Amino acid sequence: MRRKAIHLLLFILTVASTWMTGGPGYSIAIILILLGHEMGHYFMSRRHGIKATLPFFLPFPLSPFGTLGAVIRMEGHLSSRKALFDTGVAGPLVSLILSIPAIAIGLKLSEVIPTSHLREGTIHLADPFLFAFIQKLVMGKVPEGFDVLLHPIGYAGWVGLFVTALNLIPVGQLDGGHIAYALFGKRSRAIFLIAIAVMGFITIFYNPGWILLLILMILFGFRHPMPLDDQTPIDGKRKVIGGFMFLVFFLSFTPSPFPQFADEIKKALGWF
Repeated sequence: MRRKAIHLLLFILTVASTWMTGGPGYSIAIILILLGHEMGHYFMSRRHGIKATLPFFLPFPLSPFGTLGAVIRMEGHLSSRKALFDTGVAGPLVSLILSIPAIAIGLKLSEVIPTSHLREGTIHLADPFLFAFIQKLVMGKVPEGFDVLLHPIGYAGWVGLFVTALNLIPVGQLDGGHIAYALFGKRSRAIFLIAIAVMGFITIFYNPGWILLLILMILFGFRHPMPLDDQTPIDGKRKVIGGFMFLVFFLSFTPSPFPQFADEIKKALGWF
């Protein structure tokens, strides 16, 4: 009963913090995306006989998202690489499916205005390839000297894509780490090393805002618990889905999601 009260309280606080950040449209859309992501993990873990909690939402009104996302806690060991893959891939796959229509609907409701009409302090977003592709399909080419004033629902879709990409980074116990381990077993350690090295390069030479994530990746990015059956490889269908999800990562990740923040941090640090 006490745990249920904590779930409910955190959910209400997250609705309030996201509402304060972007209004009702943003709040409803981002809550649905985060809930879908975690419930994907939840139902798939239960399917494989793993006990899991309902999502703990994490309100954070001071961030540009109004939340730090949501998490579930799984108890027990994963039985096989198949179970590891299914549990890891379900969350980002659901959040991707929910983020795409949010982006499309939000872009339909957005305005194209002259860049000179943008208010001072307006947050500029870097568009990952997948977002830019959807924007071109929905809005066509934006004329030079104009910009898109993104509707809150579209912003929720952008955030959903951002969160999906972060979770798909192939390190440690992130969803991407689970997928990589399920695909390659112990050889995935080499993938973890490459991912951390690339993230280090991006942090040093492009966006120092990733420094905290880089530190966490260095500390925990090489650790991955083995499933009970670590020998039986996953089937071809899952390999195709795994390859598709890493393609989604490359199409959804952007090294500098908030360009002006990255520039401000560089200036403050005297960084290049």
